Amino acid sequence: MLKISNISKTFNPGTVNAKLAIDNVSLEVKDGDFITVIGANGAGKSTLFNAIAGDFITDSGQIFLDDTDITLMPEYLRAIKIGRLFQDPLRGTAAGMTIEENLTLAAGRGGWLSRISHAQREEFKDMLRELGMGLEDRMKQPMGLLSGGQRQAVTLLMATINPPSLLLLDEHTAALDPAAADKVLKITKDVVEREKLACLMITHNMQSALQLGNRTIMMNKGKIILDVSGEERANMTVADLLQRFKELSGEALDNDRMLLGVE
Repeated sequence: MLKISNISKTFNPGTVNAKLAIDNVSLEVKDGDFITVIGANGAGKSTLFNAIAGDFITDSGQIFLDDTDITLMPEYLRAIKIGRLFQDPLRGTAAGMTIEENLTLAAGRGGWLSRISHAQREEFKDMLRELGMGLEDRMKQPMGLLSGGQRQAVTLLMATINPPSLLLLDEHTAALDPAAADKVLKITKDVVEREKLACLMITHNMQSALQLGNRTIMMNKGKIILDVSGEERANMTVADLLQRFKELSGEALDNDRMLLGVE
């Protein structure tokens, strides 16, 4: 359902600041795939997500989503089929609007510009109740007053209220405290499995990378250097991942956040 063929991207080409950010990357994501993405800072993880989402046009290669060539499609059109969460809990929602207004906008029902029906409000309450955060009783509260974990949970709900073809999670728990991060990861797992979503999730937590989903890919210097799944992944430890990184990249992983397994 997502097919990336030989895409590359160089920023500031022809200058002393030229940076090859994505180097001839190919990747296929099937319906129901939940792929964790790891790599050191600057490996190209977020840049890959930006290419998929349409933040920029790649220099070469093609991107297909649901058998449609989206290589040159503008970002706002891709957003119809691609849901995305960012590291910053403040992104993706309107802080001054209430929880129910944000959900209404996400559902495409007009938000604060139209009256929210009793049936819609009850539907949203049921969705929020499943988060287990008590937000079903705070629907009139502005999003800006929620904690980071609560806001990310609602943002996840907004991104999947109309199930997308692809969900991109760009370190969406990195700014949260450990307890909130664990809660949001559990909600993420439940939502992805329930809706059978195709999902790519960037994480610095190597343990989470092996425990969540069904595939793990590792990036380095703009390339995918490892794509592991099945029994090989099930038997893999963090130490194994570090060793594979050294073997495939020719250097030891030097990233404190990853080595410590901290989101």
